[in-house]
Amino acid sequence: MDMQKSKTPKVITAGLLLVTALLPLVITDDYVLRILIMSGIFVILTLSLNLVTGFTGQFCLGWAAFYGIGAYTSALLTMKAGVSFWLAMPLGGFVAALFGLLLGLPTMRLKEIYLAITTLGFGEIIRLIMLNWTDLTRGSMGLPGIPAPTILSYEISSNQAYYYLILALVLVTIIAIRRLIDSRTGRALIAIREDELAAKSMGIDVTAYKMLAFAVGAFFAGLAGSFYAHYTSFIDPHTFSFTESIAILAMAVLGGLGSINGSILGAVILTVIPELLRDIAEYRLIVFGLIMMAVMLLRPQGLFGKARENGSGRGRAKGRGGVRVGSA
Repeated sequence: MDMQKSKTPKVITAGLLLVTALLPLVITDDYVLRILIMSGIFVILTLSLNLVTGFTGQFCLGWAAFYGIGAYTSALLTMKAGVSFWLAMPLGGFVAALFGLLLGLPTMRLKEIYLAITTLGFGEIIRLIMLNWTDLTRGSMGLPGIPAPTILSYEISSNQAYYYLILALVLVTIIAIRRLIDSRTGRALIAIREDELAAKSMGIDVTAYKMLAFAVGAFFAGLAGSFYAHYTSFIDPHTFSFTESIAILAMAVLGGLGSINGSILGAVILTVIPELLRDIAEYRLIVFGLIMMAVMLLRPQGLFGKARENGSGRGRAKGRGGVRVGSA
């Protein structure tokens, strides 16, 4: 009986993966495929933010900055230096991770609202650099004509091909973050989230682990940015604004902070719903807000978040997805 229960999640996962892989064979509408591709980009962004906010308890309001750093790095490398997409994409991730470390060095001693405001400022600084460094980024005019990825002599241009590429990136991100969370490092990150002082007293290097979480999360955000730049073939600073950071955070909160499955579901829901409401454009923000309010009232810990037990044994949501309300 126990063996059957343990096999059930694997069977469900395999079934979902098979359905996901077969979707482009059933859905041929480019508009729908584009929505699915954008959903995949936001799944990666939400997973990367959840590693920092959901599993480590570090509240970040400037996550779109790493998304933009990866996009601009990859675009400039391919356009100005002639670097292949397959090298430019990981380089975009590594540059974003480097900025994650640079952000982490002066801010890891900050907590709660102070860390949130600092990361918000960092996001705005990066956006203003993209906007004003016109010799490199062309400012508000953006970077047009970003080359598409190629495999040997084949150029990836169809939405079906891009769909499978983003699906592969999503799977790599899920596997990497899940293995990280299930490892000793992941247990240390969760210990920091639950009680930083207790984690420090147990010998955990809190600052080093926080910086590691920021670097890994920023790396995957940079990969998502690189893919986005080459998929759309045009980027500008407005794409990586504070509004985008809030959208990514809303996806993580909706699905449940500290939940990988929640990150996936939250990203898909908040990417698809605005498109479904496009016919009522003047009302869709109202409907969108009502949906978010309903979820937060009925499931304050998020769709996949877990309610924690308090000290008296009564079930209570300690925070969305397990993050303490006082910390986030």
